[in-house]
Amino acid sequence: MPDQIAKSPFPVFDGHNDTILKLEIEAIKGRERSFFERSEIGHMDLVRAQEAGFAGGLFAMFVPSNPTQDFSKAFNPKDPVNFAPVPQKEALDFTYRLLERAERIAADSEGAVVICRTPEENRKAIEDGKLAMSLHIEGAEAIDTQFYALEELYKRGLRSLGHVWSRENDFGFGVPMELPASPDIGPGLTGAGRDLVRACNQLGILLDVSHLNEKGFWDLARITDRPIVASHSNAHAISPSSRNLTDKQLDAIKESGGLVGINFHVAFLRKDGAYTQDTPLSVVADHAAYLVDRLGEDCVAFGSDFDGCMTPKDIRDVTGLYRLVEALDERGFNAQTLEKITHRNWLSALEKAAA
Repeated sequence: MPDQIAKSPFPVFDGHNDTILKLEIEAIKGRERSFFERSEIGHMDLVRAQEAGFAGGLFAMFVPSNPTQDFSKAFNPKDPVNFAPVPQKEALDFTYRLLERAERIAADSEGAVVICRTPEENRKAIEDGKLAMSLHIEGAEAIDTQFYALEELYKRGLRSLGHVWSRENDFGFGVPMELPASPDIGPGLTGAGRDLVRACNQLGILLDVSHLNEKGFWDLARITDRPIVASHSNAHAISPSSRNLTDKQLDAIKESGGLVGINFHVAFLRKDGAYTQDTPLSVVADHAAYLVDRLGEDCVAFGSDFDGCMTPKDIRDVTGLYRLVEALDERGFNAQTLEKITHRNWLSALEKAAA
């Protein structure tokens, strides 16, 4: 148990976590745990979330190539096992397992957790002190190219989607997790990938460019009529990882009225890309300051990557969010800007996507 627990002075609505996947993998390994009980495993459970002022966010449904891989620890980015393609039927089956786990959490929570399908439901859940869970797909392997699965998943609550994770699929090409490296790797979106942009626009599904390569990014930017969002990415100018965004990409996101969610993963924060928890919160603040300066205070938010990354030791897990807010306050961010970064900007982005 942490030595000190304090609540964020603002509710936190976060752009990306892998908590559902973390729970599913633990169950596969025979170590099932309840989301409703405090645990020292992983970054989040309902008890810690409530203590921290974590009000909700985009809960990812990600299908790993290798379910035993722990991306919160250093790994070989060239290991083909961890980045192998996943067939559509297999990906859809696994996605339904994650979806059903999320639905069970909501059903068993006695109203404390709500799967939100509209911006109004997100806002009401937060106002009522409930955990607002908005469902996201990270890598569209589960989606068939006729989009039957997309429509079915939308009916069950899917409201955000990223075309790719860091691998190739039927829709586009992901960036490797390398540094120093450019995101300009590989060709753009496939024909099906371009059609997926249009289908998501029509349904009101938020489009996420985190993990998408640069040519794919520009294809999406040309086609979409909604704001462009990078749910969990940082500034390439500070940390030159292929997973981060160049200044030109940031400018396009600003022009679209979208946003960037700051990723807490140390290797995407640090200039040297090192996997070490001895990463000061000042580095997170550096990215926040750079992004706000480049994009404006309406286009920056949190995209923690909880349960899918290695966080700085001063964050540790969801209970450390207040320390990050304090670090941003000390950097000079005023209350209005912090309110936007912690939750209002994400709620606005979801509202724009659904309009």
